[in-house]
Amino acid sequence: MQNSIFNQFIPTKLILGQGAIQKLGTEKLPGKKALVVISSGTSMRKFGYLDKVLNALSLNGAEAIVYDKVLPNPIKEHVMEAADICRREQCDFVIGLGGGSSIDSAKSIALMACNEGDYWDYIIGGTGKSKEAIGGALPIIAIPTTAGTGTEIDPTTVITHNNEKIGYAIPPLFPVLAIVDPELMTSVPSHLTAYQGFDAFFHAAEGYIANISTPISELYSLKSIGLLYKSLPKAVANGNDIEARTDVALASTLSGMVEATSRCTSEHSLEHAISAFYSALPHGAGLIAISLAYFSSFITDVPERFMKMAEAMTGEKSNDPKDFIQLLASMQKACGVDEIKLSEYGITENDLPKFVKNARETMGRLFSFDPRPLSDEDILAIYTDSYK
Repeated sequence: MQNSIFNQFIPTKLILGQGAIQKLGTEKLPGKKALVVISSGTSMRKFGYLDKVLNALSLNGAEAIVYDKVLPNPIKEHVMEAADICRREQCDFVIGLGGGSSIDSAKSIALMACNEGDYWDYIIGGTGKSKEAIGGALPIIAIPTTAGTGTEIDPTTVITHNNEKIGYAIPPLFPVLAIVDPELMTSVPSHLTAYQGFDAFFHAAEGYIANISTPISELYSLKSIGLLYKSLPKAVANGNDIEARTDVALASTLSGMVEATSRCTSEHSLEHAISAFYSALPHGAGLIAISLAYFSSFITDVPERFMKMAEAMTGEKSNDPKDFIQLLASMQKACGVDEIKLSEYGITENDLPKFVKNARETMGRLFSFDPRPLSDEDILAIYTDSYK
């Protein structure tokens, strides 16, 4: 136990399971007119997910308009544009439908629909002005169609602006309702299933080694880690394996609960610095690329925690913290993501010092949750060891 005093505050109502999307038509809604936020891609319409949501809202007596410009790494300009639409159309709640980018955007839009000025006025870190969002946020409903971020049940949103990719979290950004239906996740391609699943895995693992972990967060972490080790390779191999999809969906939501009760460590700072400059790099892929070097750097600091994570993965006793690193490597190989090359995204070794600086300046507060302080030399070594 790392903290003698701890708390849990997760005010989101969670509905999780196959067919859960139907509950949107009967649950009490937080308003009468929704702004439904989806990505600029085609999948929400192609697979009928948007129609399911719009039909359920209609059955429940609510109107809706759709905002469909969100990018894989969502940007401030779209947050501001959608918030203006939200106010103009007098929407009184926001629904994020899709992956983490859509739900994070929905949160930020809900914030800016209730607060004046520019979104970056409220951001802490980088060129943000750290202003207090006294207006709160509109109520948010989160409906993930991917399993990875856990943003459906935590208060965090990540938006990019001018090569600054920064997370922001305040209590009003907890969704009031999260509907997690693994049947909406069967269409996710195998490589994206892997990237997203490892994002969830690292939320859980980082939250477990964080120096502010609690007995509550540790329960969520270990359960998530175990589910993902068992079922993520199955979901990657067969996207229609609904049992595996359900395990991975639950694990992702549990990792969001880790986010709400512990915190990510600096692995996320390091990855955000890369994808802030190279937006084509999927967040999960970037995390995978740096993960072995990153976690290896803390092996001797909290060895018992690495052994506990290894035990959660296999169900067998571990006497060596390096077991976790070996199991993580084998899990990545089983999911076909062990050969990710940062160079394929245009990243060069000359970029690495720039990433070190950006990680410190934009998401520097996450470094305070590491098991021990990392120097700039340590960070550069992690990047260098990961580069290929």
